[in-house]
Amino acid sequence: MFRAALLALLFALSARAGADEALIAVAANFARTAEALADAYEAESGYMITISSGSTGQLYARIVQGAPYDAFLSADAERPALLVETGQAEAWSRFTYAVGRLVLWSADPDRIGPDGAVALSGDFRFLAIANPRTAPYGAAAMETLEALGLTDAVQDRLVTGGDVGATYAFIASGNAELGFIALSQLPDGQGSAWIVPEHLHAPLAQDVVLLARGADNPAAVGFLAFLRSDEARAVIEAAGYGAGARE
Repeated sequence: MFRAALLALLFALSARAGADEALIAVAANFARTAEALADAYEAESGYMITISSGSTGQLYARIVQGAPYDAFLSADAERPALLVETGQAEAWSRFTYAVGRLVLWSADPDRIGPDGAVALSGDFRFLAIANPRTAPYGAAAMETLEALGLTDAVQDRLVTGGDVGATYAFIASGNAELGFIALSQLPDGQGSAWIVPEHLHAPLAQDVVLLARGADNPAAVGFLAFLRSDEARAVIEAAGYGAGARE
């Protein structure tokens, strides 16, 4: 029903001289998946989608400062809600499009065993996390360390990336022996990993919202409708996320 309502609005907007493309701000953990979804949506709709990725905090700051995004795929629920509260986003459009999972990963296939706490208590130089002030996955990593009672033990060995993409690069290059990334980033058959139990951190519910600038943009409205489709949900789940709201 929700998608039908969105599509009705889309058709109404299409009758105007609306834009045929949209600029979408996407949290770094979801960038690769968003590109795949954008390709599928473009093939179905004829509209064009451009993805601009970064940490959730960085993207939120840009939006507040007037960046020309049409929609925001956040890595949390808090910042889309704040944009709605301040009148910078459309309340009716907000929903959870994905639920993320946190992973401890090392490029070394022998470093991480069945219990990630053992690896975190072991001998290593650096542990990489995304900046917890701007990246929800970084905040979840810190919550995990605190829940395991390891914050003080690893504090001096933490290295932070601006987002989970930079964090992944630290680990993949060997500059950090291990670190926390999104499950969707985990490379097939490379290194060793531990999927963090969900009770060790707050849920990584990721919300999307249509920004005020995109309210009259049929490409943006249609993309949000597409995110609720079975086709999009299958792509999201295959990437390692729990899928969000249905159409």
